[in-house]
Amino acid sequence: MSFIELVGLKKSYGKHEVLKGINLNVERHQVVTLIGASGCGKSTLLRCLNSLETIDDGQVRVGGDVVSGPGVDVNRLRRKVGMVFQSYNLFPHMTVLQNIALGPVKLLGTSQAEAQEDAHALLRRVNLDHRANYYPDQLSGGQQQRVAIVRSIAMKPQALLLDEITSALDPELVAEVLNIVRDLASDGMTMLLATHEMHFAREVSDLVVFLEQGHLLEQGPPEQIFGDPQEDRTREFLKRIVAAGRL
Repeated sequence: MSFIELVGLKKSYGKHEVLKGINLNVERHQVVTLIGASGCGKSTLLRCLNSLETIDDGQVRVGGDVVSGPGVDVNRLRRKVGMVFQSYNLFPHMTVLQNIALGPVKLLGTSQAEAQEDAHALLRRVNLDHRANYYPDQLSGGQQQRVAIVRSIAMKPQALLLDEITSALDPELVAEVLNIVRDLASDGMTMLLATHEMHFAREVSDLVVFLEQGHLLEQGPPEQIFGDPQEDRTREFLKRIVAAGRL
């Protein structure tokens, strides 16, 4: 049984159908990367998986449990599956340490002392412990995104969803964020991520999924998707990426 299963997933906004029957399995400890043009449904898929959007048809299963539809315990789902956004979403009135410790204390019942100790350990891992008492607006964009990732990890999720986490960053800050994702992948964290960083997708992914206008058009290991894509539309997309110097 796969850890994350999307079965016939459909999502529309009014008459615009964004996801058109997506079937996808993510195994434990697997890194799955979603690629495709802007508007193809990557972010919507991640948001549906974490119940930030309701689905119109199909099912989302995590660990064998159905986590879509009426009566789903959203908080329980989000303790299992963390999510990191491109916009950081840190609380501006809280320090870095407070941002990270809040979730474990409020949702996991961790003591304040233990939550802060764990937060310091995670911040040391990403070379930010010296910024523990800073506020978000005192950090660079790359530092804020690293804190956002640490905040998700502090909840001890079984999987992470990463939605274009480098798209709001200056190019020189991208590497410091991607290095954390590499470390998480090497640690065996199950991850499903949407990205335009094709070099990174090729390097870190176990499975690459190409979405086109709401359809899952092609999937396979990175060497196949980037080296020998089977679908004409995948080849066209990658040809444009190469021409733009992004692969």
